[in-house]
Amino acid sequence: MSNPKRLDAGRLLVYLAANQRRGMSDNTVLNLWKRNLGSAPDSVWENARLETLILADNGLTEISERIGLLKRLRTLDLGHNQLTSVPETLGELSELSDFLYLQDNRLTSLPSSIGRLQKLRYLNISQNSISTFPESICSLSNLIELRAADNQLTMLPDGVARLSRLRELHLRNNKLASLPSAIGKLSELRQLDLRGNPLESLPSTIGALPKLEKLDLRWVISLPPLEWFQSLEARGCVVYR
Repeated sequence: MSNPKRLDAGRLLVYLAANQRRGMSDNTVLNLWKRNLGSAPDSVWENARLETLILADNGLTEISERIGLLKRLRTLDLGHNQLTSVPETLGELSELSDFLYLQDNRLTSLPSSIGRLQKLRYLNISQNSISTFPESICSLSNLIELRAADNQLTMLPDGVARLSRLRELHLRNNKLASLPSAIGKLSELRQLDLRGNPLESLPSTIGALPKLEKLDLRWVISLPPLEWFQSLEARGCVVYR
């Protein structure tokens, strides 16, 4: 099985490599990855020019509300810490567009202000303890990839249909028994990962998703074969069972 921590690290390293030279010259990139900080230095919140801030793997238990001062941030990595919450001021980061990593923390919810991040394209909230899908995520109209694996989710709201640009939806290892039929409105969806969920049914609208390339149902033992699986496979979609 792939290591999600390693995959995220690789993705971010590619991004940093592409931006490092510019960041070194104009002070827009601050990489404090795995420095055993325990808490973020106050000086971090004073650099209003930051566009990329990496605070992953530091044993952080809280994030200052002053993070909302970093108005130019495009990438924020708070993953692999011990956060039980993130501040409402996160929603003030109106330029946050490239990545928001919150995975591998102790979060049980997200602030409603997350829905104001209208430019955000990638969100990772995997490996937390979230049981109710945050409705605010449904307002992220530019989101392309959502990773919410390894939580405690029991359902998705109909509002997920508003994520009209979503291409990848990763829901592995939750507690989902089904999905709403509204998921069939995600016309740009390419990958749907439902591995390890106690699924009992799935809406036939998934079978009509025009661009779906991969439906992953491995480790799902409670779902009977559905007729529309064959029609998906006939048009080139890979269905893992």
